[in-house]
Amino acid sequence: MKKTSLLVLCYILILFSACGPVADLSIGGETDVCPPQFICIRAIDVGKIEVVFNETARIETETLRISPLLEITDISTDESSIIIHTEAMKTGEKYSLAAVVSDQECNSLSFAAIFYGYNPVKPRIIINEFTTQGSKAHPDLVELKVLSDGNMGGLTFYQGVRADWTDRFVFPAFAVKQGDFILLHFKPENTPAEINETLNKTESGGLDASASAFDFWIKEATGISGNNGVLSLYDQPHGEIIDGIFYSNRTADSDDSYQGFGSTRNKERAFALYDAGAWTSYYAYIRPEDGINPDLSSATRSLCRSSMSTDTDSRNDWHIVPTRKASFGEENCDEEYDP
Repeated sequence: MKKTSLLVLCYILILFSACGPVADLSIGGETDVCPPQFICIRAIDVGKIEVVFNETARIETETLRISPLLEITDISTDESSIIIHTEAMKTGEKYSLAAVVSDQECNSLSFAAIFYGYNPVKPRIIINEFTTQGSKAHPDLVELKVLSDGNMGGLTFYQGVRADWTDRFVFPAFAVKQGDFILLHFKPENTPAEINETLNKTESGGLDASASAFDFWIKEATGISGNNGVLSLYDQPHGEIIDGIFYSNRTADSDDSYQGFGSTRNKERAFALYDAGAWTSYYAYIRPEDGINPDLSSATRSLCRSSMSTDTDSRNDWHIVPTRKASFGEENCDEEYDP
């Protein structure tokens, strides 16, 4: 089942009932019987976890559990956020947190959620090349290019955006250097040869595995949306956006119902990218025409970022290379396809 809601984005396992203010006949007013609603969890420093609710909440400290174990040194409240201070976390380590919280009316909520250890050495990184018209021999593929040394622990790639996604991949902790390439395979065959590489770039086999890049296989993915979509990279599952791209072969005149985007989902993902400042528009607001047009691309004619690109977060940074000039795991080809 595809996981698209913000609650599932945070891997929340939560039990609560839909409710709201109800009439209190004894005093003629309204009584709040709704428990706090969980919004998200994230590490905001090497020893600090933020848990966000829809209202001010208090954590019942005797119920708080973190696994793997972290020593808790302090707990504070900042409006609708609970800040949990701990010993230093491991970069990119997967943790679970469970607790009971309550609001001022003593409505309580039991919840459990997943978060990842804060990464203090995030690299600068861009989405550098991708294909959406893959073939059996060359399935859909995305290339990331590392622009500065750092660690990939916790960085999260989405087909979509953090609030609404089709596929997601959270990177394990491993060191990268400036000039490294990382490949994300979006239609694996799920064979033993398809190994996620964190040390040895030659370890993985499988279709289009590269001996000069770190290969990662998104096991449940079945490909990238062919003509319209958003790809994005964040510093953690519910963190800040690092880079994103919007591609589309549609126009504002393509339909009346969705401003030309073809569906509510395509429209909302494009607007989310635009609102985050990760994509620009030539108009007062984002339109389908602002996307990279993939129509002339193919399994071997990839969409590439120009080597001269200054990363303007626009379609101007991109071109389609000639047939068989896809360059995954290597520097991009600046030749343009001329049909």
